[in-house]
Amino acid sequence: MKRAFAIAILAYVLALGGAWATLRLLQSWPPLAALAVADGVATVVIFAFSVLTNNSSLYDPYWSVAPVPIALFWLFRPGSDGLANPRHGLIFGLLCLWALRLTVNWARRWRGLEHEDWRYQDIRKSTGPWYWPVSLLGIHLMPTVLVFLGCLSLWPNLSDRGTPLALADGLAALVTLAAVAIEAVADQQMEHFRARPASERGPFPSGLWSWSRHPNYLGEVLFWWGLYLFVPAAHPAFWWTIVGPVAILALFLGISIPMMERHLLAKYPASYAQYQQHVAPFFPWPSRSRSARRVELDH
Repeated sequence: MKRAFAIAILAYVLALGGAWATLRLLQSWPPLAALAVADGVATVVIFAFSVLTNNSSLYDPYWSVAPVPIALFWLFRPGSDGLANPRHGLIFGLLCLWALRLTVNWARRWRGLEHEDWRYQDIRKSTGPWYWPVSLLGIHLMPTVLVFLGCLSLWPNLSDRGTPLALADGLAALVTLAAVAIEAVADQQMEHFRARPASERGPFPSGLWSWSRHPNYLGEVLFWWGLYLFVPAAHPAFWWTIVGPVAILALFLGISIPMMERHLLAKYPASYAQYQQHVAPFFPWPSRSRSARRVELDH
């Protein structure tokens, strides 16, 4: 595992270096365009390591790691007053809290370079010799584009000067913090459920998992909406950055959740079908019954 983490750290350090060099090279470009290209270069560096290690899971922490340097890019723009602005500090602090929790959670669960996410294994089987082109486009670049879109709301919120905290920022902060809490609690509840002996488990996971079959995904989507909510009150002209949270919502509703549902239904056909009948798929809703059969989940 030490070797695996060393390789992962090296990959991300080189990716950051590639992004920085790209930004230096493209100083005459519009900042947003230069940042987008730098983000793409960093992704290609990680992809190269995925190919070298024959494991696309090396890309997984990019989702939570990339937004932090993107935020720092805007914070240190010439027109920004950086972390001296309390509003900037609040937004950046919430972003770092989310990124740290998600990245640590990935590190705790990572099994090393010998293990690849089951989703990627399925894609590998179905695409055969075309796996790596598909991996570049679908596993690496597509999530990078979605995260970049989600981070668009950081542009006006962190690159400005003198914008004071407002009441609306309090609401945005509560939503964002609640999203991080939902993800953390959902992960903890699932770990507790798995750790208990089968004879002591309830019919299905309790807590958030009895209100939604994917509360961890719900928290993730809510986080990006929380970041966006900082935009309307202070920078209404940037209303169009809503494309970020909308795209991420579409990703989870249209791809991630259906894929997970098919996987769990194939793995636990009887019990998961029963779980589906009693618990809402995404948006929270009270369980229709507490007598479903035992469910084994592997989010």
